[in-house]
Amino acid sequence: MTDIDVGRFGIWRRWQETSPEFAREAEALGYGAIWLGSSPGADLDVAERLLAATDRIVIATGIVNMWATSADDVAASYRRITDAHPGRFLLGVGIGHPEATREYQSPYDTIVAYLDRLDAGGVPVDGRVLAALGPKVLRLAAERARGAHPYLVTPEHSRRAREILGPDALLAPEQKVVLDEDADRARTTARGKVAHPYLKLSNYTNNLRRLGWTDEDIAGDGSDALIDELAPHGDAATVAAAVTRHLEVGANHVALQPLTADDADPLPTLRALAQALKLT
Repeated sequence: MTDIDVGRFGIWRRWQETSPEFAREAEALGYGAIWLGSSPGADLDVAERLLAATDRIVIATGIVNMWATSADDVAASYRRITDAHPGRFLLGVGIGHPEATREYQSPYDTIVAYLDRLDAGGVPVDGRVLAALGPKVLRLAAERARGAHPYLVTPEHSRRAREILGPDALLAPEQKVVLDEDADRARTTARGKVAHPYLKLSNYTNNLRRLGWTDEDIAGDGSDALIDELAPHGDAATVAAAVTRHLEVGANHVALQPLTADDADPLPTLRALAQALKLT
């Protein structure tokens, strides 16, 4: 098996906002991985730049969108990057959501065909993870990938996902957090990132319903209870305890996405959480 150690906690961040300086700071704080969101392109140049700027931290994609990127091109990029930085790159791929893709037909068959092309292109099963929410794709993540990287989930999803994945697969959920002890202000910050677009996208809302959330919880900008679960808030110790719940019920790793008012610098949040989680 390819030896890739993502540690217990990482960072999820849009690839457009992730610089070599940010990566070096994340590494110094003790985070094990940076997950590059917002569908990085097939050349994966951003991952290569971040790896070149750091010594230890794993760079992962969270995720490369199968509709927008050629599997053959992605495989070529994967080989280039892993040749230069062995054991430090993890390819996350996924199907995205139907509202963004007019060609969104037979998504499961598309995932399988994409993985077949990655196989042919030399991307090993244990060098990739799948964006997986529902049981069918979670099972595929255990069979055809190192594991799963679910987005916009709760610890209850991690518990159920572990049952489906089995004991050995990687389970690395993304978790939004707000470091703010003022509950009303924290929920306002969270709603600005959660309600639009995610509570309007069917793959996420269907998954929340499977977890027991009601139409009333999901309607509008989301109930307080739902927002608090999707983006826990409080002081650093409170938030650290909330994200650790994923590990307690079956996740191996949690990718933290700090939410800040007015898109302020997330590093103060990440520094406080690194201390609370005892990363260094």
